[in-house]
Amino acid sequence: MAKPVLINLDEASSQTPSDAPPVPDLGLPTGRAMEGAAAVAVAQPSGLVRFAVWVLGSLISFMISVALYDFVTGLLARNSALGWVAFGLIGLAIAVLLVLALREALGFYRLGRLDHLRAEVEAARQADLLKPAAKVVDHMLSLYKNRPDLRWGAARLAERRADVLDGDGLLNLTEVELLGPIDLAARAEIEAAARRVATVTAIVPLALADVVVALFSNLSMIRKIAALYGGRSGTLGSLKLLRRVFSHLLATGALALGDDLIGSVAGGGILGKLSRRFGEGVVNGALTARVGVAAMELCRPMPFAALPRPKVTNLMSRALTGVFDGFTSSDTKGE
Repeated sequence: MAKPVLINLDEASSQTPSDAPPVPDLGLPTGRAMEGAAAVAVAQPSGLVRFAVWVLGSLISFMISVALYDFVTGLLARNSALGWVAFGLIGLAIAVLLVLALREALGFYRLGRLDHLRAEVEAARQADLLKPAAKVVDHMLSLYKNRPDLRWGAARLAERRADVLDGDGLLNLTEVELLGPIDLAARAEIEAAARRVATVTAIVPLALADVVVALFSNLSMIRKIAALYGGRSGTLGSLKLLRRVFSHLLATGALALGDDLIGSVAGGGILGKLSRRFGEGVVNGALTARVGVAAMELCRPMPFAALPRPKVTNLMSRALTGVFDGFTSSDTKGE
C-alpha cells in the first residue's frame, strides 16, 4: 500500500520562471545538408573499385551482346520476318545510344569552348592590346549570335566597338553588353535554388531528404547556369561540372564560414533560437548561393572585371524575403 505524499504548496509557489535552467545553446547552424551534398559530389572511388566496375560493365555488355545475337539468329532461322524486325529494333537502339553519346560529346565540347575562351580573355587582358581584344569580341559574338535575348546588346557592342581604342576598354564593353543580361538570369537561378534548399531543409523532417534535395537542386542550378553562358551539357557533363564546382569550393575552403556568409549565418543563428531547422535552412541556402556564384565564375567566358561579382548576402536577402516570416511569427505567438 502506497504511503501518502506531503506537497508543500508554499515552497513550490516560491519558484519563478527565472529559476528554470537555461536552454542549451546548440551553437550556430552548420549547413549539414550542403556538407553532405559536397561529400557526395566530390567522392572519388578507388582504383580497384573503378577497375571492378569496368570489368563488370564489360562482362554484362558482352553477355547482352551474345544474348541479342543468339536471339536474332534464332528468329531468323525460325521466321525470317520476325528476325529482320528484331534486327531493325536492335539497330534502332544502337542508333539512339550513338545519338546520346554524341550529345554528351557536344556537351563536353561546349564546356571546353568556354574554358578556352576564358583563357583567351585573360591573355588579352594581360597583353592590353586592341588586336587580341578584337579577336575575343569576335569569338564572343559568334558564341551568342543565335541568342534572341542578346541581340540588343550585340547590336550596341557592334555600334560602339569602333569608338574604343584600347584592349581593356573593349573587353569591358563586351562584358557589360553581352554578359550583363546573362548575369541577371544566372542570379535568378541561384536565388530560386537557394530558396528551394532553404525551404525544404526547414520544413522536411526526414534525415537524408535535405541532402538529396540540396544535391539535386545544386546540380540543376549548375546545369542551368552553364546553359545560360553557352555551355549546355548532357548528364555526364553536368556531373563533371558539379564535381568541379564543389572541388574548387572545398579546395579554397569556400564552404566554410567567410565574410560573405556572416550575415546569412547570423540570420540563421537568430532563426535557430526559434527552430534549429529554420537556422539550418538559412545556412544551407547561403551555401547553395555560394555554389551558384562559383558556378558563374567557372562557366562565365569572361572573368568578372567591369561587372561586380555577386555577393551571397545580397542573393540571400532577395531569395528568402518573406519565406520564413510566417513560420517565425507563428512560433513567436506560440511561445
